[in-house]
Amino acid sequence: MNTSIHKIILSAFSVLFSTLLSCSVLSPKQEYVTKVTIPTISQVGALNLPSEIAPIKAPFPMPQLKRPSFPDRKMSILEKGAKQGVISTKQIQAAIDDLHALGGGTVNVPAGKWNTGRISLKSNVNLHLHEGAELHFSGEIEDYRPAVFTRNEGVEVMSLGACIYANNQENIAITGKGKLVGPPKDSPVRKRVMNVDVIENVVPHDKPVRERVYEGYNNEFIFLPMFISPTNCKNVLIEGITLENTPFWNIVPVYCDGVIIRGVTVNSVGIPRGDGIDIESSRNVLIEYCTLSCGDDCFTMKAGRGEDGMRVNRPTENVVVRFCLAREGHGGITVGSETAGMIRNLYVHDSVFDDTGVGIRFKTRRPRGGGGENLYYERIRMNLRDDAFRWDMLGSKMYVGELATRLPALPVNRLTPAFKNIIAKDFIIEKSKTFIRIDGIPESPLTNFSLENADVTSRNLIKAIDAKDILIKNAIIRSQDSLIQLVDARNVTFENVKFEVPGKEVVTTITGPLSDDIKFKNTIPEKPKGWADKTWEK
Repeated sequence: MNTSIHKIILSAFSVLFSTLLSCSVLSPKQEYVTKVTIPTISQVGALNLPSEIAPIKAPFPMPQLKRPSFPDRKMSILEKGAKQGVISTKQIQAAIDDLHALGGGTVNVPAGKWNTGRISLKSNVNLHLHEGAELHFSGEIEDYRPAVFTRNEGVEVMSLGACIYANNQENIAITGKGKLVGPPKDSPVRKRVMNVDVIENVVPHDKPVRERVYEGYNNEFIFLPMFISPTNCKNVLIEGITLENTPFWNIVPVYCDGVIIRGVTVNSVGIPRGDGIDIESSRNVLIEYCTLSCGDDCFTMKAGRGEDGMRVNRPTENVVVRFCLAREGHGGITVGSETAGMIRNLYVHDSVFDDTGVGIRFKTRRPRGGGGENLYYERIRMNLRDDAFRWDMLGSKMYVGELATRLPALPVNRLTPAFKNIIAKDFIIEKSKTFIRIDGIPESPLTNFSLENADVTSRNLIKAIDAKDILIKNAIIRSQDSLIQLVDARNVTFENVKFEVPGKEVVTTITGPLSDDIKFKNTIPEKPKGWADKTWEK
């Protein structure tokens, strides 16, 4: 054969062979995980923020959100007499108010350290922090009075609100490369926090909101102010800024429609309840290229708590989180535990959770109401201290008393929450404590969870209590332990899964009268140890 023709044939076979290796068709004897590009740390987070907002794609109808635009009118806080070293709340607020009255524009905060109390944004105003600008917020309670309408841990109250607050405003923004610094850690605004009980046992749900006033007079406790909380607002942009030392949750849109949060950096490590971004009963939200290091959960979806949340009954829906980085926190992305109005239509994709506790976290409680549905997670890389997927639906007696006791199952009522229709695809789990851990509610089990295409390394395999319609498909699971523990779990399927476990044998303990229809299809090993003795297998 001619040498050149021989080379051409070999080249063609080489291309064909490479194509076959990279295709998405799987075989239980060959590849278990499709070849999908999953981002690394260097590709996500605030340092990679592009100038333009790419089109939003989601598995549900989602509007193409755009930045709010502002008139070409600018005003510096210096024009109103703001000075470094003294409280300049009135001067900063005057610049916002005056520009708002003129029809809007941009309030500029120049480089320097500026001290302030609560600031209230107004419609058509962009508060812009130049590089080197720092807003340091007061630790005195009087600098956040009078009380304003807000929602604290899912319950409506009249309290301190937020360091940067807005209510019933439209077309507002906080932008720039500057920094927000929260009140000093030993200041009164932190020391007087309500810590006598959970909030639903402190604030009477049958009392009118206007009478639920907590503003710290006569040594009474307060509900800590959030860092940034637009409330009842439309067309909101928060972009580029850094937040440090928050008194409470960092960025919390409440009852908002049309929110863009991009390129934000948060550091609240060591601060109890120092959540990063909490979306509260808001809709049409884009979160992208953010880097969060938090004292509590990083990216969190909430929708009201218990009776008060059911009264309001407003969901969090149509939320896209993409190209984000969670560096530290209790949970990378969390749904709950305030779920009364429902969390639905959430799409998290192309993100990295590095050194967080739990990766994908779901929380609720028997008396919280609502729940979550139609939640999608795709192309995510995780390096975790704790579990990769965690459902905690019962909580602890410390917070909900005997309702945290699993059995007996209770009658379903209006406050019984439910999680269902959760789809995960294309995951690399580099390290985790437990791959999947589910603690459902007996009368409201986790329903319809599927994970497809996963490369997993974990210390422990799976523990699922009160769950049904679970599918794990196309996965390699490496674990230091070989135990799958199922309690009242039904219709659980492992399909095209390779378990790399000690002894090369999977061990199952399956208990509970409802456990049924547990299937292993095209797996290695083919069946768990002692599988033929399972009389419940269908």
